[in-house]
Amino acid sequence: MAKKESYVVIGLGKFGMTICSALAQAGQEVLAIDSNPDVVNEVSHLVVRAVIANAEEEETLKELAVGNFDHVYISIGHNIEASIMATLIVKELGAPDVTCRAENIHHARVLERVGADTVVRPEHDIAERLVFRKLNPNVVDFVRISENLMLAEVTIRNPKFFNRSLGELEIRRRFNVNVIAIVDHQDQLNEMPMATDTIHDHDKLTVIGSQAAIEQLSDEVDR
Repeated sequence: MAKKESYVVIGLGKFGMTICSALAQAGQEVLAIDSNPDVVNEVSHLVVRAVIANAEEEETLKELAVGNFDHVYISIGHNIEASIMATLIVKELGAPDVTCRAENIHHARVLERVGADTVVRPEHDIAERLVFRKLNPNVVDFVRISENLMLAEVTIRNPKFFNRSLGELEIRRRFNVNVIAIVDHQDQLNEMPMATDTIHDHDKLTVIGSQAAIEQLSDEVDR
């Protein structure tokens, strides 16, 4: 069970509401803030406290002790100026972990510059995942670690890979990725794969590397 921590969610659109619901289901302490009385009333049964407030007012956020919470989510919708101002204020109040929703890449860059610890772009991220998985059907799942680095799980379907060891396949040299785990065809997890470990049909390799390198590997394991 996850450790119980305190959360603030500022902005109760669809994204903010979903965060409140998920945190409440996980038994976490949530303070929800929005300037719209209707959405505050709607979320009040889910959270410990729901407050009608303007997140651009420093004194208001100070009175609510937002800086003392473990995590702050700022999910203000299309009001980019309010989103930036709220981020700046909560960081100045001492909030240790602030996650913000951005509308676009320029908004994301500004949020990072004013102190956001994590910036997400839900629509962009979902679209990227859909397209990447459609273009790379052997990739079961992936996580973008940075702009140039990805972690992905790739399914082996190419007979040329079957019954050969990682050392024989020379995956690191040929594709410039590192294999950090293997889930075999019997769903057994190998968390520390060795060069002598043998690959079989439909084994899943967890690899880390650039997007281009993972795409190249994905193409090769499907032939």
